[in-house]
Amino acid sequence: MYSNDVEGAKALVQKYESLKKEIGKVIVGQNEVIHNTILSIFCQGHVLLVGVPGLAKTLLINTIGQALGLSFSRIQFTPDLMPSDIVGTEILDEARQFKFVKGPVFANIVLADEINRTPPKTQAALLEAMQEKNVTVSGKTYKLSEPFFVLATQNPIEQEGTYPLPEAQLDRFMFNLMLDYPTYEEEIDVVKNTTAAKNIKVEAVMNAEEIMYFQQLVRRVPVPDNVYEYAVSLVSKTRPNTERAHQLANKYLSWGAGPRASQYLIIGAKANALMSGKFSPDIEDVKKVAVPVLRHRLVRNYTAQAEGVTIDDIINKL
Repeated sequence: MYSNDVEGAKALVQKYESLKKEIGKVIVGQNEVIHNTILSIFCQGHVLLVGVPGLAKTLLINTIGQALGLSFSRIQFTPDLMPSDIVGTEILDEARQFKFVKGPVFANIVLADEINRTPPKTQAALLEAMQEKNVTVSGKTYKLSEPFFVLATQNPIEQEGTYPLPEAQLDRFMFNLMLDYPTYEEEIDVVKNTTAAKNIKVEAVMNAEEIMYFQQLVRRVPVPDNVYEYAVSLVSKTRPNTERAHQLANKYLSWGAGPRASQYLIIGAKANALMSGKFSPDIEDVKKVAVPVLRHRLVRNYTAQAEGVTIDDIINKL
């Protein structure tokens, strides 16, 4: 596709800027969330978006799908949703033969809207697809189309009638991104854009083949040993009552992050470096992705909750 990796890296920066421009036609603000969502796509990672209603979580994901030129499907998670509603089911056709009808998970980008509103059995069906990139129905395995991303949303306010994701399933997500309220000026722009007779068209600036090329390019980025050591050291500090544990972890955490966090810190740093025009990551690139990578992998204890110490506070201090 490109003659060498240097040309590919320059092309990635240009594509990233074009993506931001297209997404900016529809989404006002949320620059860090947009950056990290695009970054996770180049890392072959999945994203959990957490924010109160009305912050354009669904619109953001839909817009990213259009700008990437990928197939997109949306699943509204409800308490009565069944695994077959996600992965598909076998039906008896006119010739009295069983035929598999694919579910909405067979798309490049899958929006799992309010993923914590469905029971664990249905959550697990999606999470198998996320990890294995295929689904198994009646003993047959069906490969999902590449590239494949799950972008899930959660509402942090309502806890009634929800089924919080277990820690092992949260660990499948590369990033946990928090959407905050827009600023006063941004909200004025949002209201102007959404209450006028505008017909905004988002152009596709990439295709599946290019995305898969960039994903492999990110994997080929060289990393200095000191950056590997910093990432693993940071994760080791989060594990309470272990040899390398930090005193903050011993005081405020019940559980720390596993090896998958170290992997995502490095792959995230690689992608962040490329998107910034660098050919190799440094410690600053690891710091840039540390909070969204670690946020959902650490479990606070009673002391932290009683003292009002947040996970983000602990990560930033570490």
